[in-house]
Amino acid sequence: MKSFNILMIGAALAALTSVANAESTITLSGVHNCCKGCTKGIEGAITKTGASAVVDDTTVTITAKTEAAAQKAAESLVAAGYYGEGATAPAVTDAKVKSAKVSGVHLCCGKCVTAVEKAIKTVAGANTHTAEKGAASFTVEGDFSTKELAGALNKAGFSGKIQ
Repeated sequence: MKSFNILMIGAALAALTSVANAESTITLSGVHNCCKGCTKGIEGAITKTGASAVVDDTTVTITAKTEAAAQKAAESLVAAGYYGEGATAPAVTDAKVKSAKVSGVHLCCGKCVTAVEKAIKTVAGANTHTAEKGAASFTVEGDFSTKELAGALNKAGFSGKIQ
């Protein structure tokens, strides 16, 4: 009976240890990733939080020690100018504007700029933009909805702050 109790305690401790060591994974799809610069940016945003990233084309799998740590890594990815289904999109006020400044969008190369341009073209009333390679911010002009602009950027795999 004594050996049975010791086995039961051992089994319980093993179960608790495996729960304590459980990792959490978040998979984001549709993340903009057109080049090595994008991949490096994605990996850097995630690994700086202590999580790991597996980048497969436009799918990013984040693995961290806890669910909270995985969520923090996803937030870091969004703060770095990327977005994917499964992440929390930055809040944006829905306003009809003639001009909006967009900052924090990942623009490492011409392909990033082209992808942003294509997204902006889908926004009703958005006519011009000043996005260029390496820019920290750009302006969109026309007569459009800020919420629609944010949605178009998110759909293209980007995130940014719209003012």
